[in-house]
Amino acid sequence: MPGSENATSDWRHAARCRHDDPEALFVPGARQRDVREICRRCPVRTECLAHALDNRVEFGVWGGMTERERRVLLKRRPAVVSWAMLLESARRAAGASPAAAPEAPTADARGRSPGTPAGRLVG
Repeated sequence: MPGSENATSDWRHAARCRHDDPEALFVPGARQRDVREICRRCPVRTECLAHALDNRVEFGVWGGMTERERRVLLKRRPAVVSWAMLLESARRAAGASPAAAPEAPTADARGRSPGTPAGRLVG
């Protein structure tokens, strides 16, 4: 979100990990998968992920995605100008659906959720 540093910092106050040791979110390899559990029910998961993608954050778990998952997603979707706008739009669309689940499904390393057709991002 260019030019909205206040909006960027506001979501951090609501993050589930705000009181955790930051080093716990920046672990190597397979341990990142365990860290993602912190993000599972975080109320600002979408904002966190958008921040990491828009700012090309290379390390750590952000918004429930590992470093590798984010790299794959960025490579797959190079034309995305604002992940914040895309993910918010997807979240609104999912919320408008009568069958929308209360929690967004976790994306795989290709940026797809289980049962999602290839090339479609679910936010």
